[in-house]
Amino acid sequence: MGLFDSLLGHGSRVDPADLHKRLDGVLIDGEEAQLAFRVVRDFFVFTQFRLILVDIQGMTGSKVDYTTIPYRAITRFSVETAGTFDLDSELRIWVSGSPAPIERTLGKGSDVRSIQRALATGISR
Repeated sequence: MGLFDSLLGHGSRVDPADLHKRLDGVLIDGEEAQLAFRVVRDFFVFTQFRLILVDIQGMTGSKVDYTTIPYRAITRFSVETAGTFDLDSELRIWVSGSPAPIERTLGKGSDVRSIQRALATGISR
């Protein structure tokens, strides 16, 4: 896998072994994780074809929700930075055919500019 040195949260690295394990059987032939961000236990994975939101659920983390968003389906997105009193950042992605956005809360110190840049790069292809 062509992995990266991207950071999110409090500078925690995305462990390539954990990411590889989580994406085993999810990626198609020839698809590579080009960029990934960790938000607490969850991942944002950018490939050359799509954005994969990996939501690790439950106490043990054995239940995992994989949401795939092809870049061509993204009609718009919004990244809101944290403020003085509002410590969380917000990510909203609107997908064609759905009036409500997919929303994710990003913790304080999240690298929202890199997420914004990765989304802009993906949808401009």
